[in-house]
Amino acid sequence: MRLFALLAVGLLFAGAPVLAQPKSAGAPDPKLVEDLVVANHVLADLGVVDGFGHVSVRHDKDANRYLMSRSMAPALVKADDVLEYDLDSVAVDPKGRALFLERFIHGEIYKARPDVIAVVHSHSPSIIPFSVSKTRLQPIYHMSSFLGLDVPVFEIRDVAGTGSNLLVGKPEIGAALARALGGNVVVLMRGHGSVTVGTSIPQVVFRAYYAEMNARLQAEAIKLGTVTYLTKEEAAAAARTNDALVARPWELWKRKAMKTE
Repeated sequence: MRLFALLAVGLLFAGAPVLAQPKSAGAPDPKLVEDLVVANHVLADLGVVDGFGHVSVRHDKDANRYLMSRSMAPALVKADDVLEYDLDSVAVDPKGRALFLERFIHGEIYKARPDVIAVVHSHSPSIIPFSVSKTRLQPIYHMSSFLGLDVPVFEIRDVAGTGSNLLVGKPEIGAALARALGGNVVVLMRGHGSVTVGTSIPQVVFRAYYAEMNARLQAEAIKLGTVTYLTKEEAAAAARTNDALVARPWELWKRKAMKTE
């Protein structure tokens, strides 16, 4: 009977795919890890993230790998907490530590957007009303010009039905979110938060912060009456200027956020 049972188990798993542990791309540049840690602290200091939210960066040695911390509050992240993931969001060596449930946001966007180097997911409070109302998030001043003329809204019901927990906890949901993002810089997530992408860590932090700030200011401006938004040409020109200046606020935010470290 025991032999029969062992044979049965062998047959049961004979056709099952074996999930190979991804190989490491090697040690990332320590400066990249440092910037990732700083980004977590800065985003928390600016109120873009709190106990929840996460930021990642593409590995400098392999575009098919990315770096992100283990599951923890962003303000507490240190270099030792940073893990390497493949684009299926499988950790190379999790070391027995918990991973973010929504890590698929990052992997699927990196798959879909080779131009993206860094990703922020947050639940920044001023963004939420624009994800659940008919009022679209639009740039009202030059600092948020990267938003373009229309920020898309991801509706998770379209892929996960009406009974989901609103989390991007599966690759297929992450892929649908990446499609909703398209070629944009920001995508809102209905009843959840937003995702911001960039070509560097300082730039994505800049964008995540000023997306939140724009939402706050836009809501206030709407109370006053008709709002004048940036034109396509104004948004493009201002975005080019700001992209060359992201280091200025980054150094300030870094000093403030890390002064107690």
